[in-house]
Amino acid sequence: FMSKKHSEAFLHPKALVDDNVTVGAGTRVWAFAHLLSGAVVGSECNICDHTFIEGAVRIGDRVTIKSGVYLWDGLVVEDDVFIGPAAVFTNDLRPRSRQYPPEYAKTLLRQGCSIGANATILADNTVGRYAMVAAGSVVTSDVPDYALVVGNPARFRNWICRCGRKLEFNNHQANQCHCTCGCSFRLDTNNNTVKEIA
Repeated sequence: FMSKKHSEAFLHPKALVDDNVTVGAGTRVWAFAHLLSGAVVGSECNICDHTFIEGAVRIGDRVTIKSGVYLWDGLVVEDDVFIGPAAVFTNDLRPRSRQYPPEYAKTLLRQGCSIGANATILADNTVGRYAMVAAGSVVTSDVPDYALVVGNPARFRNWICRCGRKLEFNNHQANQCHCTCGCSFRLDTNNNTVKEIA
């Protein structure tokens, strides 16, 4: 059951891990999870009960995938991403029964972003670095780095820090913000983006 490709991972006896799956050191795969052949999961991840990961999915390091999440071909999950329980992903923009597109739409979850419980991420979108999708929201377009989006369809609510706190920018300080956790940011009003600064 344990191959050289995941000999340093914990695989629950009731997890189903197909041949040719790569699971990184320190990753835990819990009961009733199913990882299909070809899937790649990084190190120190937590793959909770009742999850399903298709073979072309790529998952980085230190990713948390809570129970009841299904990841379909075309999804790339970068390092340090959190996916809450029952979050939904799609990979076909025009689904029909027994009709398969030549290539599935891509979805990218950038480093450190969080997907709230029961949120839906439609195919062909990117959720930016350290962005947060609120529980129950429906993402129909790209989410900028450090943005909190809420609702159906998901709309911008606030800029947030890596730690999740709301950022308050001050025009008198060249649109800079210093979070209590120690991170600093600058708001570019020309293209409405936030960048972390040293």
